[in-house]
This record gives sequence, C-alpha cells and structure tokens, in this order.
Amino acid sequence: MAGALAVAPTAARVAVIGGGPGGLYAAALLKRLAPAREITLWERNAPDDTFGFGVVLSDETLGGIETADPVVHAALAREFVRWDDIDVVHRGGVLRSGGHGFAALGRRRLLGLLHDRCRALGVELRFREEAPPAARLARSYDLVVAADGVHSRTREAHREHFRPSLTTHRCRYIWLAADFALDAFRFEIAETEHGVMQLHGYPYAPDASTIIIEMREEVWRRAGLDRCDESASVEQCGKYFPELLAGRPLRSNRSAWTAFRTVVNERWSHGNTVLLGDAAHTAHFSIGSGTKLAVEDALALAGGLTRATSVPEALAAYEAERRPLVESTQRAARASLEWFEDLAVHVDQPPRRFAFNLLTRSRRVTHDNLRLRDPQFVASVEAEAGIPPGTPPMFTPFRLRGLTLRNRVVVSAMDMYSATDGTPGDFHLVHLGARALGGAALVMTEMVCVSPQGRITPGCTGLYTPEHETAWRRVTDFVHTQAPGTAIGVQLGHSGRKGSTRRQWEGIDEPLPAGNWPVVAPSPLPYRPGLNQIPQALGTDGLAAVREQFAHAARAADRSGFDLLELHCAHGYLLSAFLSPLTNRRTDAYGGDLTARLCYPLEVFDTVRAVWPRDKPMTVRISATDWAEGGTTADDAVAIARAFAAHGADAIDVSTGQVVPDERPAFGRSYQTPFADRIRHETGVPVIAVGAISSWDDVNSLILAGRTDLCALARPHLYDPHWTLHAAADQGYEGPGAPWPVQYLKGSRKPPTGRGA
Repeated sequence: MAGALAVAPTAARVAVIGGGPGGLYAAALLKRLAPAREITLWERNAPDDTFGFGVVLSDETLGGIETADPVVHAALAREFVRWDDIDVVHRGGVLRSGGHGFAALGRRRLLGLLHDRCRALGVELRFREEAPPAARLARSYDLVVAADGVHSRTREAHREHFRPSLTTHRCRYIWLAADFALDAFRFEIAETEHGVMQLHGYPYAPDASTIIIEMREEVWRRAGLDRCDESASVEQCGKYFPELLAGRPLRSNRSAWTAFRTVVNERWSHGNTVLLGDAAHTAHFSIGSGTKLAVEDALALAGGLTRATSVPEALAAYEAERRPLVESTQRAARASLEWFEDLAVHVDQPPRRFAFNLLTRSRRVTHDNLRLRDPQFVASVEAEAGIPPGTPPMFTPFRLRGLTLRNRVVVSAMDMYSATDGTPGDFHLVHLGARALGGAALVMTEMVCVSPQGRITPGCTGLYTPEHETAWRRVTDFVHTQAPGTAIGVQLGHSGRKGSTRRQWEGIDEPLPAGNWPVVAPSPLPYRPGLNQIPQALGTDGLAAVREQFAHAARAADRSGFDLLELHCAHGYLLSAFLSPLTNRRTDAYGGDLTARLCYPLEVFDTVRAVWPRDKPMTVRISATDWAEGGTTADDAVAIARAFAAHGADAIDVSTGQVVPDERPAFGRSYQTPFADRIRHETGVPVIAVGAISSWDDVNSLILAGRTDLCALARPHLYDPHWTLHAAADQGYEGPGAPWPVQYLKGSRKPPTGRGA
C-alpha cells in the first residue's frame, strides 16, 4: 500500500505547525506511509526545548504505534520504564493497588526519538522558526496539520470556523521533577494550614520522576504561591511533602503555576487545515497524557489519508473516528478533575473507601474492573465498609426512617402518560408490578399530580379524587402481596408552567391542540415564549390552595398504601420553578435570593410532612443545576438540600436540568452523580443518584465509593423489568438482597445457549 501511495499520495504536500510529540509523530507517520510526500514541520522553539518531564502512554496506544511504525515502537520500548501499582497516600497511611500497568519515558527523550525518525524518513524540520499563518500555508500545501498546542494560534485565527470553547478550571498546578524513581503512580494528599493540596507523581526514567503539585485557586493564594517566583515555588512545594522527598530537592523546567483549560472545538477542520492534539482538545493530566491523545490523533489522521481519495474525505473520516473517543475521554477527564477540585469534600472518608473513591473517580476504573486487577484491595475496601463477603455493595440494606430497603436499587420515577382523567389503570398495575417483582428495593411511581390543573398532560396520573385513591391501592396491594419486601413510593408534584401539553410521544412540551387548561407559576414566564402559554403568577390565595392540594394528596397517598413519599422540586415543574432564579422573578417574600426562593417549596414540604406518617420517609427530588447561565448552581444545590434536610427530608433525590429549554447539559455516564456526591458529603443527608447509571458495575462502584446511598435507574428498567434480579444472577449472588419470586425461581439462572445447550 505504501508503494502505491508513493506514486500519487493523498495530500502530496503537507505542512505541520508545531513540533510536539503529536506533530512530529504525524509527520513521521505520513511520510512513512507515502515516501513521495513532501512534509515540512515548523517549531518555533529549539529542538531540545520542552515543558514538563515525563510522558505516559497506554498499552492501547503503544499497540497502535507498533502496527503503524515498528521502528518508532522499538525505539520507545527500549526507553520505557514500566510499573503496575498505584499508591494512595493520605493521613500517614499508604494504600497500594496493583494490576494497572503503566509505561512512561522522558518527554525530551521522546522528542529526540521522533526527531531522529522524521529525519531518517526525510521530513524537513525547521526549528527556531515561526510557522507562516495556516491560511497562507493552505494555499501552497495540500494539507496543513495544526498541532500547535492548547494556545493554538491556528485555532484562534479561525475561531469562526473551529468554534472553540475553552473552560478554565478551579485548581492551580505546576509541573516539577525529582531525581529519583518512584516505584508506583503516587497520589499523595497534604492537609495544610492553607487547605488541601495533592501530589501526582510517576517515574519516567530509572532515576527520575514527574511531580505535579495541584490545589484549589484559593488554597494557592492563601499559601502565598501566587507571589512566588519559579525558584521559590519549587522550594515551597518541597515543604508540603517532606516524607516523600526526605530532603531531596525538586527541580523545574521553566515551570509556572497554571490553571487547566479544557479545549473543545465544534469542528476540527477548516478547508484543508486540521487540528490535532491539544489544539483540538485537552484532557486533564490526572487521567493520562495529552501526548497519548495527540499520538492517537496522528494514527487516525494517517489512516484516514491512507483510505481516502481526497483530503476533505480524509479529514471527515479522521474526525468521525476520533471525536467519539475524545469526547468519552474528556468526560472521564472532567469527572476526574472535578473530583480533585472537590478533594476537600472527600478527605474525611475512611482510608480504604477514600482510596477506592480516588481510583474510580473518572468512572473508567470500576468496582468490577478493579476487582479483576487487585481482588485483595477491593476485598479490604468492602471489609472496611462492613459489607459481608460475597455480597456486592448494591445488595446491602439501607434504612430511611422506619423503612428498611433490602438493596440500593430504585426504579426511578418515569412518566407513562397513560392515565384516564388522572386514574391509573391496568397499564400502571402491570408496569409497576412487573418492576416490583424484578428485585429493586424501591419502586417509584411517575409524578402523581395534586390537581387536574397540575397535570403535565391529559395522560398524567393524579391523587385528587377517591377513584384515584382506590386505583392506587390496587397497585400498592399487588406490590406488597406479590413482591413482599419491595417498597413502593409515590412522587407528588405540580406541573406549573410546563403543564397542559401533549403526551411525550405526541410532541414533548408541545401545547395541546385543543382542551388546554390554564397554567400557573411563580412568575408569568412561559416555558418557551411564543409556543407555550403564559402562566398566571400565583397570588396569596393560589399559593394557599396549592399547599392544600399537596396536603390532600399526601393523606390520600398514605391511605393508598405507599411506603415513601417524594416531593418533586425538580425539572422546572412548579416547586422547582420557585427555586430557580431563571424562573422565579418575584419581588415578594417568595422571590429574590435563594433563601426567599426556598420559602414556598419549604412551606409545601412542611405541610406535607405534617400529614405524612412520622415513621414513613419523605424524600425531595431537586435539579442540582439548571445547566444554564444565571441558573441554579452546585453551590445552590447544597444549600437547597441542607434546607430540606433541616425541615425533615430523609434523603435528597439529585437530578439536574429540564428547567429551561436552552440548557446545555454535560451528558455522559452517571453524569449527575458528582452533584449527589457533593451534597452527601457536605450536608450529611442521604442521597439518591440518578442519570445515565446503566450497569450493576456502576451501582457497585458508586455505593462502595460513598458517592451515593441509593441509585435510581430509569431506562434500564424499561429495557429489563427484572434488571436487579439479573444483576444478582450475573454476579452469582443469591442472598437476601435480591430474592426471586417463588414463581420465577426456575428462571434464576441464565438459560443455556449454543451447541452445548
């Protein structure tokens, strides 16, 4: 293939801007695959100028390098230092977890190897020379590769095309080195008079280690490090970790304190110019090297050019291949960096749970994965947590007031839009009954509306007539009789300005074509101006009437046999709309600062709690962020949770968003869990985590790490009503946390498949 490409390669003339590992490797690989290519690389610094010290590459990346260029792989293999362990050092203890597998080498040595490879292949390297602007290069070269880093001039010169988004985060960090080799990847925590600091360290040579010191911005300032020059910073950092250094100095390389910036681009190419590495995307150093991503970009770009018949086709293929992988990495990196930003929240955890929490912070390492790597370590964490041997964390009991749940799985509230005049029917009996038989400890109803005007759609259920009460009693009786030990909870709510709309499958949030009813809200702000109706702002009489509707529904819920009541204060419905500054513009006692915006939801809570039986738990669902500028923040969510807990809430069900239509949520696996985690640790109130939790491995990981007390799953229970029982079977668990209905016992093992059946 290389010979064929040498005749007429796609992109015969290539310009590379930036001589970091990504740019150099892209140049070498493109030249190797098509020797006839003319490739010129510009690097404004000297050949041996570099920042940082060590570079970590994964086995996956190395495998790609070996396939694409065995010469480079062999050169790297001779230089690597390898190790398997991670040490977590905290409060005088060292906990080691093994089986991880790392490979690293010095950044300067990596650059030297790539320089040699480029020269051997015939790439023209121009050091100490500023590259011409990409727009000028694009006129004389077939392809321009912009590998010019996080501060990419190319990206900035063409912002209107690449549409970058740069987020600066809350910690300061500095890259340093030590002249001795660590024998493990080391995370060390220092609790100083200024605040919590952390060290990330790893070996990159037989006699050298990278040392990164990181801390929150305010800690950095309190420590006076904002006033230190390079030399003073190095000296001061050495004092924070005396046991590791034992008097040995740290050293720098033009090291400076900086705040990490996450770079995201809507587009990675513009004409025949393409972004690569940090110019296109960044991922926090706590989950791995930016060099790794840049090298993988180069591999994908070279592959695209090899297979394509034109540069535009190649660039489209490159982005299509890399973007999903990069976005996944960036989600994991963001989870990791935010965990370290909030490190002070976690430091009081028991030592093994703290270490497990740290190791699983990005969601890429999980309970099951870590158990395969180091079963003894995971067993020690479980023992510290009091989990019986052979019991997955998800199958441990949990108590809320007078209700003991046999496991940590909740069937999340899901609107079914299948009621008639608010009355649940056979569908609800089968839907909720099937999931009660499926093993979850707690099954939640959909949002049950407290009045006809409080419905979202004509198909929403209610608890405002005797017929509703009788129908719900039929459901709860089935659950308690046929699925003994399963609890059933009711979620009470009022739609507010999001009411009088069509069923979800008919057009979500779309007004009814006929038969609309008037809607109410804290302020006369329609959900979508020009489409949804303008709500009436509730006055004194209206506020009192709605409070009484909630109280009436709560009494009916008790008579209907529900075990738990949840007050819905999320997703932009009425009580949620009082909490958010984006939807509450009142100037009376119920509007203004957060304390005022909390007043009415707390009044409703108190009214319901007063009539709900004392031994039955009551939870509150909140939107922990509006995902919109000027809306509810994570700090607000902590204050909201603390307020409800002070009024008697037994747990907070932590959701996010759906408050305003122009939200920009950061979707991803268990993406809402960090909000629950923070609320749990800062307030001490139990939490229910929800949102893209889809595997039993995720549930085990979140429970054992102490990030949540219960996990609510929605779509997995639509896919499989017996999700919890099947999770037990998959893990070989047959204990009291997941009893099979006697009628289903013969199906408690997976049916045999294949020829041996």
